Amino acid sequence: MDDVIRVFLVDDQELVRAGFTMLVDSQADMRVVGQAGDGGEAVEKIQVTACDVVLMDVRMPRLDGVEATRRLQSLPEAPKVIVLTTFDLDEYAFAAIKAGAAGFLLKNTPPADLLSAIRQVHSGDAVVSPSTTKRLLEHFAGALPDTETERPDLAELTAREREVLVEVARGLSNTEIARLFTLSEATVKTHIGRILAKTGLRDRVALVVLGYETGLVRPTK
Repeated sequence: MDDVIRVFLVDDQELVRAGFTMLVDSQADMRVVGQAGDGGEAVEKIQVTACDVVLMDVRMPRLDGVEATRRLQSLPEAPKVIVLTTFDLDEYAFAAIKAGAAGFLLKNTPPADLLSAIRQVHSGDAVVSPSTTKRLLEHFAGALPDTETERPDLAELTAREREVLVEVARGLSNTEIARLFTLSEATVKTHIGRILAKTGLRDRVALVVLGYETGLVRPTK
């Protein structure tokens, strides 16, 4: 059972949790190990429940998904968190990503895509949907800088690394970036690893945020 992905569900709607449970438990390589109806309950239970990936709703009573995600990331063995937003684009999603979430998806994501996202996050990647990234950051365009805000660590990036960072921020996958620059996927992974090391960031999602916050990429109208 060591290779089974342990999933924890957090949503204030019991029917939603039941649906996710049926979906996750139908897979041979994953199972639901716990549930919570709000962020506070989730933080309490996850401290005593070993899990790998958390599916976290954003809007919940008592403690919302943003703060719950932030608190979970302070745990010694923090699980990966996938934030689930409403179709209308939840205003808390961007804050949740900055709080440490490994990705975000719309609640109406097809089941196969959700299962794939769980596997991707568990393997160390991050889930950044191009369409969701675009809509999310357009929503926050007014809060983004009007001019590029250079960070010292960006100055350490090579020209190619900057190009790769821009495409990561735009939501392209490693395969798409490799095709764009005529590189191997292994080379793209190497570039991303070096970018993470030089910027001191945790994962791909943090690079998306960095790209927009520094003005390397801007939301399109």
